[in-house]
Amino acid sequence: MNRIVIYTDGGCRGNPGIGGWGVLLKYGDYDKKLKGSEKKTTNNRMELIATIKALEVIKSNQIGIDLFTDSKYVITGINEWIKNWKAKNWKTSKKRPVKNVDLWQRLDVLNKQYDIIWYWVKSHSGNNGNDIADRLANLAMDIRSQPE
Repeated sequence: MNRIVIYTDGGCRGNPGIGGWGVLLKYGDYDKKLKGSEKKTTNNRMELIATIKALEVIKSNQIGIDLFTDSKYVITGINEWIKNWKAKNWKTSKKRPVKNVDLWQRLDVLNKQYDIIWYWVKSHSGNNGNDIADRLANLAMDIRSQPE
């Protein structure tokens, strides 16, 4: 069975600062590119939003997904930390509120809807899908940075 392949990336110029996110979705011969930006945000928020936006455009939960991100924050959060956060009512092991809880909760719902295999890929390592997602995120930041 074919699987949807997704590459996501997020970035920020300043942290917080102008942020952008990019997504490349591939299914067979079909490619879709998405991008967006925010005026004042963080790198981690952009990484999460890229992943959320990618999953939100998927129309069928009958197809598996291979999701590639260069964010160890996203990978570790979704595969390890989230179980404990939920068990502790969205608190960290130090009993502090989880940062970006609004986005983690959205991602948690989406993660349950699909058969997702999560992959970490080293950034700027020549992985074409990751490089495209990175370019899209940077293009979104460029556009947001232009004077109105």
